[in-house]
Amino acid sequence: MTNRLRVLLYSAGLLAAGFAAGNLTGRATVQAQAANRVFELRTYTAPEGKLTELHKRFRDHTMRIFQKHGMTNIGYWQPQDEPRAANTLIYLIAHPSREAAKASWAAFSADPEWKKVSAESQVDGRIVEKVESVFRNATDYSPLK
Repeated sequence: MTNRLRVLLYSAGLLAAGFAAGNLTGRATVQAQAANRVFELRTYTAPEGKLTELHKRFRDHTMRIFQKHGMTNIGYWQPQDEPRAANTLIYLIAHPSREAAKASWAAFSADPEWKKVSAESQVDGRIVEKVESVFRNATDYSPLK
């Protein structure tokens, strides 16, 4: 059973419990799930001349494989100003919880499709030389939670 399926089944169970308890809108369930949601801001630095290949891997494969393992793609950016414009990809993903993030990353790393895509994209050398990851919680006033 995939992590995404587990999350969906868990969510369905919580929603059903909310309805059974008289919460016909399911709002309390959604709020409880959102309370644990974490955002992960990741910054990748590519070796000189490899940023285009990194974008291609994300565009063609990585984003879809993230979704397969329960990660929610929020946004992807490239800085406008040099020197980072030439070698940096910044993206934000969301996870139901910090524990779910750990499980999703483990499943992603072990995924045979990911291993194949990663190897094929690096035939001519590594396309990532540095990765920074920062987990964040949304504030109570944040429009994105």
